[in-house]
Amino acid sequence: MANEILIPEMARLLQAGKLVRFTPSGVSMRPFIEGGKDSVVLTSVSGEPQRGDILLARVQTADNQHVYVLHRLVRIEGSGQRANYILQGDGNLFGEEMCCREELIGKVVRIETADGKKKWLSNGRVWYWLRPVRKWLLKIYRHTMI
Repeated sequence: MANEILIPEMARLLQAGKLVRFTPSGVSMRPFIEGGKDSVVLTSVSGEPQRGDILLARVQTADNQHVYVLHRLVRIEGSGQRANYILQGDGNLFGEEMCCREELIGKVVRIETADGKKKWLSNGRVWYWLRPVRKWLLKIYRHTMI
């Protein structure tokens, strides 16, 4: 199902207080979320998101298109209504996305493997500070774990 159909329905369920489970695609959250294999459980984004939260958000691309990403909050610039939330995938070495509070759709509260086992949900702080060597760590991960 297309994201343009699925994600607004997920947002509606989250706003109604439901939990939503889905299997994301892509490799941008490696090694913590394996696209196409792991599932995530989302809740609504209540209160102020914290650095390290994994968020589903609608972001604008450089060519003014909108896409949905499931990435980690790496920092907040500004405050209140003018705050910008800066996101980056754990498997991304460069590039960040920015969105405002209204574009935050859900927050990951659980990660599960295909057989239903819970995975560790880290806040990503150590991983964030390992950015200078992440290229090599991800290369080792791809060759040993997949």
